[in-house]
Amino acid sequence: MTTLVTGGTGFVGSAVVRELLAHGHEVRVLVRPGSDRRNLAGLDVAIAEGDLREPATVRRAVQGCRALFHVAADYRLWSPRPADLYESNVEGSRQLLLAAADAGVARVVYTSSVATLGINPDRSPANEDTPVCLADMIGHYKRSKFLAEQAVRELVVTTGLAVVIVNPSTPVGPRDIKPTPTGRTILDAARGRMPAYVDTGLNVVHVDDVARGHRLAFERGEVGARYVLGGEDMTLRSILTAVARLAGRQPPTVRLPHNVVLPIAALSELWARVAGAGEPRATVAGVRMARKHMYFSSAKARAALGYEHRPAQEALQDAVAWFERNFP
Repeated sequence: MTTLVTGGTGFVGSAVVRELLAHGHEVRVLVRPGSDRRNLAGLDVAIAEGDLREPATVRRAVQGCRALFHVAADYRLWSPRPADLYESNVEGSRQLLLAAADAGVARVVYTSSVATLGINPDRSPANEDTPVCLADMIGHYKRSKFLAEQAVRELVVTTGLAVVIVNPSTPVGPRDIKPTPTGRTILDAARGRMPAYVDTGLNVVHVDDVARGHRLAFERGEVGARYVLGGEDMTLRSILTAVARLAGRQPPTVRLPHNVVLPIAALSELWARVAGAGEPRATVAGVRMARKHMYFSSAKARAALGYEHRPAQEALQDAVAWFERNFP
């Protein structure tokens, strides 16, 4: 059985590719021309060049496939052109699933995010059914992923595609080559560049556990259902302290109020836009999201899929070790 994986050169996608290869899948990876393919080095995969924003290339890539793991996403908390996020995450997902339906794909796992879920104001773990609406989405990334998941749900109804949705929390671990926004925070903390923190919290999970959750969703998930693939709830301070100790650094000691960080983020975005300096270190959307503790429960995935996760300390240890080897 040929399985198409989108986003297979990326952090989560490459972990999914490895998981599928280990369980007998014949994997084809949709890869953008000129993209960084280090995460696929040495893997027995077929390459299909294309782009989610070019429907003809997507239709070619999915031909002959019986399974699809749509992991690719434009994961940026800031972009000089926000429309890019909607074109890739929303319309790209829609075109891919339409192509999959036309090609006779039997089963799809769509990678959403806990960013699309509601958050409990009392900081108790949220789940797949916590109330939420588009107005709750902070920033273009979260809005684009919310709308993308909506589009996927609609296509389940209109096309009859057998789609299972997974919502990873905050993956960390090896092969974060970009790195992702979370990975960049870990890298900065490991280098001793995070002396301060804000009061927020995340659900930390090893990227390889997320990959295994994808496979379990494919094998056991209910069509149309979604499953949180999470790990351990941690405050940002505890995450940075754990990373600092793993790297032999001093933990952060200064807590910054959100209202102090917000104007710094706004200026950082302005400088990035004016100077063309790439993605800013701090973003307004990121600071606004940090006002909430983003804690989640994976109870549904454990009960329905047999999903399990390792301690967050192991995930952070693997992340720090990988960054030390690859970002000296």
